[in-house]
Amino acid sequence: MRLFNFLFDPLKDAKRLVAEVNDLEKSVTGLTAEQLAEQSEKLRHRARTGEALDRLLPEAFALIREAAKRTLSQRHFDVQLIGGVILHQGKIAEMSTGEGKTLAATAPVYLNALSGKGVHVVTVNEYLAKRDTVWMGQIYSALGLRVACLVHEGARIYDPEYIAPNAEKFIDKERDTTGSFLIQEEYLRPVSRTEAYQADITYGTNHEFGFDYLRDNLVYGKNQQVQSGRRYFAIIDEVDSILIDEARTPLIISAPDVESSDAYRTFSRLVGTLAAGKDYTVDEKYRSVEITESGINQVEKALRINNIYDPEHIRWTHYLEESLRAHALFKKDKDYVVKNNEIIIVDQNTGRLMPGRRYSGGLHQAIEAKEGVRVQEESRTYAQITIQNYFRLYEKLAGMTGTAQTSAEEFDKVYSLPVVTIPTNKPIIRKNISDVVYKTADAKYRAVAEEIKKRQTAGQPVLVGTISIEKNELLSRYLNNAGVRHEILNAKNNEREGAIIAQAGRPGAVTIATNMAGRGVDIILGGNPPDIMESEKVKSLGGLHVIGTERHDARRIDNQLRGRAGRQGDPGSSQFFLSLEDDLLRIFGGDRIKSLMQTLNIPEDMPIESGMISRAVSQAQARVEGFNFDARKHLLDYDNILNKQRLLIYEKRQKLLEDSAHPQVLSMLDLFWMNHLENM
Repeated sequence: MRLFNFLFDPLKDAKRLVAEVNDLEKSVTGLTAEQLAEQSEKLRHRARTGEALDRLLPEAFALIREAAKRTLSQRHFDVQLIGGVILHQGKIAEMSTGEGKTLAATAPVYLNALSGKGVHVVTVNEYLAKRDTVWMGQIYSALGLRVACLVHEGARIYDPEYIAPNAEKFIDKERDTTGSFLIQEEYLRPVSRTEAYQADITYGTNHEFGFDYLRDNLVYGKNQQVQSGRRYFAIIDEVDSILIDEARTPLIISAPDVESSDAYRTFSRLVGTLAAGKDYTVDEKYRSVEITESGINQVEKALRINNIYDPEHIRWTHYLEESLRAHALFKKDKDYVVKNNEIIIVDQNTGRLMPGRRYSGGLHQAIEAKEGVRVQEESRTYAQITIQNYFRLYEKLAGMTGTAQTSAEEFDKVYSLPVVTIPTNKPIIRKNISDVVYKTADAKYRAVAEEIKKRQTAGQPVLVGTISIEKNELLSRYLNNAGVRHEILNAKNNEREGAIIAQAGRPGAVTIATNMAGRGVDIILGGNPPDIMESEKVKSLGGLHVIGTERHDARRIDNQLRGRAGRQGDPGSSQFFLSLEDDLLRIFGGDRIKSLMQTLNIPEDMPIESGMISRAVSQAQARVEGFNFDARKHLLDYDNILNKQRLLIYEKRQKLLEDSAHPQVLSMLDLFWMNHLENM
């Protein structure tokens, strides 16, 4: 394979095509806005009358580049167009953070949208879906294309003349030209989801697209379907996050089934009386909990029964197991938050809330009982699909990210997606400073606070990454004690995300963020709107400094955080502060690290420099990545069995729907499928 890559340059064809685009640039520069739109309409006609998109590529790329220059004052660099060619070819473009993936994607999106089959652009969160619809929508609109986005509460379509009812209250009047300030809601007109899918281009999260597919196969009237089978071409932003990190959790649609609120409250109180280590044991590595004989005796005594494992008590065993998991494995402000008397799951990969999503199998009810909020009914699965098998439904698939090579083998094996590294426009000059390791978490956080204070005093902006809301708020307390002015960004205050990120590059700004700031965020040096004098001042101080306070399970996520600094050739630096008490080292570090913790006699506030620890960090991450890969493979193997059956059932159901079959017939088919899912 290496020899093949050496002999065959995957960029050779792309570079040739970009040279053709450059040759056409002068011919479109002199066109009026009307002529630009007319040329776009001609391309659309050629595409829809059968001309191959590959032949239209140079002209289409030249038009989109000119439209971007006029609407956003941003001209696609050659490397961005190269990335665009790779995406059009149905591959993964690995583009370093800050290289302008969002703009690069507009070229292949526009080209493929000319076919009239619809292009889906998949983002890691709703914030980016709305932002990019407004930001990139200006380009597409100039070329006569309609662009929409899916949101949790409905859908929006880009309309440059639309003014939202509450626009005067909180929306900036300046149009966003950089894509990292506030979302301009006044340009997003509410529409039906059907209309959003009928647009030429539709932005949305993988959850929105996937759940719409499942819901379309549960409706009783063809006019209720929203996707209408439009799964032609999808470009996935941050493709490693969506196709790998999120691929361990299937998309599930369920509905209330059995009333069990009182039982979960009873078992939650009971489990709360059990002692960890004595009545139950926790395996953090495998994220599992097991009740001991002592614990079983306690439970049976409290319930006044002889054997909880008797067939007549099988339901109680279920309540006990889920309540134990809720108490021992799932932590508030890490795995979930309590908001408006509801349990809302926190996406561990993005740090964002997932309203409307619920843990399955009774776990969500057990957590509700644990936190004392209203316990909702248990649910029954109506439909489910893995992320992997949903995206396999598209005729053509492509993706982009700054961190793909470490997972290239999985992309190839599971999705048949080759990874191609795109050269940077300017050399990366970011300085990645060696890790600093402390014996205790307290010593680490004190050192972090001291480092931040030193850099803030000098006027350098600092972005600090934490792995959870809990750690986010903990570090904030350390900074308050040290007298450091700062902003915190996590899922609890995500409505201020745009404003916080906009100012994170200002001189002396300190921003503590969860994974929310790790992807899709462009921090402008000097602040946003851009200020040349402030920008030059920050550059002279070394640019943005990024501090990581803990290593993540995957190296890719660490690299994403580092990549917030030193974008587009700007100066910047990054460093990780670790402790031997961090979860990754404590759980996966092995016996050598544990023995090292016991034998080191150096002061707590002195950093440890050890090649052994550095190797242990890398080995621990590799071990976790291996665990996660196995989990994804196991889930995929299971869903692959279901997938053939699901496709047959859905194909039969669709035919019945199109033949206007009686709802009772569809209901019988649905009931058969639900029972099958439960028995798998």
